Amino acid sequence: MNKAINKFKFKLYAICIMSNHVHYLIEPKQPEDLPKIMQYINWYTAMCFNRMLNRTGHFWEQRYFSGGFPKNDYQRALNTMRYIHANPKSAGMQQGFFYDFSNYGIHERLSDDGLTEWHPAFLSLGESLDECAKKYKSFCHKYKPKPKSERRYHWGKKLLPKVLKVKDKKKHTPGQTKLPWAVEETNKDEIREVAMC
Repeated sequence: MNKAINKFKFKLYAICIMSNHVHYLIEPKQPEDLPKIMQYINWYTAMCFNRMLNRTGHFWEQRYFSGGFPKNDYQRALNTMRYIHANPKSAGMQQGFFYDFSNYGIHERLSDDGLTEWHPAFLSLGESLDECAKKYKSFCHKYKPKPKSERRYHWGKKLLPKVLKVKDKKKHTPGQTKLPWAVEETNKDEIREVAMC
């Protein structure tokens, strides 16, 4: 992140690294810089993780998702920061907001992580930094995450349980591993029958 910040001169206000995704609240110098910033971060982290894990190919599964808002929309900024900081709690990974891979602590304990900075919305919460921290903590603790909907498989929902039961007894090298939905020749009639429904 430091390399990206030094290269593109953007402001990083909130970060939370989850087990399979990352949340950022950043303010680029120019809005059109955002794709360049994200491409650099994703490329650099993929390169580093691939080297550490001794692997090749894509590291990130999907393209990043971003939603912008005006820099003077302080309510939206506070809600976004709280959403980012509450992510581990919402995911059931822990009870509170303190998390090793989040910058929530710099807001509640007024510390400096050397990477992120306080958003003007945070600084507008009070007359002193202690008051800002106290109000932000209270604001975060009022957060009630919406329950996440259960994943539903609409396509092939009749076929999926049958496919998952199919076990391939042959051993394959990693490059030749069959996909979970790869079925034997004998199941082609079942596939056609489900597809016609």
